[in-house]
Amino acid sequence: MSEALRPDRGHTDDLMTFLAASPSPYHAVANAAERLEKAGFRQVVETDAWDGTSGGKYVLRGGAIIAWYVPEGAAPHTPFRIVGAHTDSPNLRVKPQPDTGAHGWRQVAVEIYGGPLMNSWLDRDLGLAGRLTLRDGSTRLVNVDRPLLRVPQLAIHLDRSVSAEGLKLDKQRHLQPVWGLGHDVRDGDLISFLEETAGLPEGDVTGWDLMVHSVEPPAYLGRDRELVAGPRMDNLLSVHAGTAALAAAATAAPGTGLPYIPVLAAFDHEENGSQSDTGADGPLLGTVLERSVFARGGSFEDRARALAGTVCLSSDTGHAVHPNYAERHDPTHHPRVNGGPILKVNVNNRYATDGSGRAVFAAACEKAGVPFQSFVSNNAMPCGTTIGPITAARHGIRTVDIGVAILSMHSARELCGADDPLLLTRALTAFLEG
Repeated sequence: MSEALRPDRGHTDDLMTFLAASPSPYHAVANAAERLEKAGFRQVVETDAWDGTSGGKYVLRGGAIIAWYVPEGAAPHTPFRIVGAHTDSPNLRVKPQPDTGAHGWRQVAVEIYGGPLMNSWLDRDLGLAGRLTLRDGSTRLVNVDRPLLRVPQLAIHLDRSVSAEGLKLDKQRHLQPVWGLGHDVRDGDLISFLEETAGLPEGDVTGWDLMVHSVEPPAYLGRDRELVAGPRMDNLLSVHAGTAALAAAATAAPGTGLPYIPVLAAFDHEENGSQSDTGADGPLLGTVLERSVFARGGSFEDRARALAGTVCLSSDTGHAVHPNYAERHDPTHHPRVNGGPILKVNVNNRYATDGSGRAVFAAACEKAGVPFQSFVSNNAMPCGTTIGPITAARHGIRTVDIGVAILSMHSARELCGADDPLLLTRALTAFLEG
């Protein structure tokens, strides 16, 4: 890429700050909401009646956020332009009875969430973060962002076969982290520690959604600092880009007369199928869009007209060509980092992109002056999927799957190009502005 087209790294610096501050989906949506508040958005509560006023609004539910901007004079049948993403990442999550241990070690019982590269969690300094639910039904975010836990790998002297046969991990036995010493396992010890950390009265926490995270901060990598290593890029990179794009579209809206209502839909639970009240396969997005139409005096006919003209860009990370495993990729499609966002295609609808969707994305990239690349899977390899096909099927919305090409997907620490985050944001902004 020429120096003239090379993005300012200030955006990537901000992404790294966002990643570090978002160790759980709950933190991610709180941080996204804070950024939108600074752009003039306000939170609306689902149990309240909604009004049809213009401006930026958002709904928070658990680890999901739906945000939208209604331009002045928008008709009830005005179509939406949606950036879809997900807030969750594969990791280790705390079980309902977390206190365990053996042989003088105190451990935390964890369950495997999604499909992590399990070996990437070994011998890594881990913190603990998530959401605590209190006796009165309120919630409190907690983040122990220091070395608290560790999943110690077995020394090679005790498993000589690992060199010849490779590492084999039992999900139940080999991934329980240690966090201290002691012969007596005390029920409630971990939650008591978190209550103290959060400044809560003892016994006030009655529920929790907790997960471990690497405490090593994101960092530039390489001789020329042209790469970024960090956690949860799949898919907080897209959440960050979508938040920035929506804020930019809303800021520009008063003087431009947006022809669409721009939307950010960042869902939870994509990594385990999206079937939840905060997942893409739930009713949240459809309900928000419908209520927005009705709040502006619209009818069922207006809703149908709005959705018929709506387009969604489902933004999720994809696979850059791996220099050590190039044979695993399609031989004629080799997306490269810092080559711009990728357009994902699969004719069996693992991705939702079709020819008309490609045209929409190509137009946005052309308007933004951003190059883009195409991705398809090797025919001999199974293809992953995203919220794209779910969104298209559930809501009847034309959907296009895109993203940023990375390496080490589903690792505790992933790798992307330092230029690609801003290139994606520019394309998303152009798309939302129509």
